[in-house]
Amino acid sequence: MSDASLQFLYQFHPGVRPELATDPSAWTEADDRISTAHYERLREATEAGHVILAGRSQDGIGPAIVIFRARSEQEARRFMEEDPFVASGLFRASLHPFRAALVEQRTED
Repeated sequence: MSDASLQFLYQFHPGVRPELATDPSAWTEADDRISTAHYERLREATEAGHVILAGRSQDGIGPAIVIFRARSEQEARRFMEEDPFVASGLFRASLHPFRAALVEQRTED
């Protein structure tokens, strides 16, 4: 698990091609590669204990967010800006300090 004690949230916003949020047919092969890199990066960060939650609404209207731990706002901003979706310009993102008050604790059955 991460030793970072601060929590942050970044929310995605439409980039130069806003139709990507609502039209699956608008995605190119290059976009799909970026999406895969985005997913793999967040999966690895989740397994390492840095990401608390990552996901998106299914209606194309609601938010897509990442809630994660970082040691500082500077580290959090760097993590957000290095997200392949943000770094490529497919999406923009805004960073916010965050505190998860309640988090489900799952146990293995």
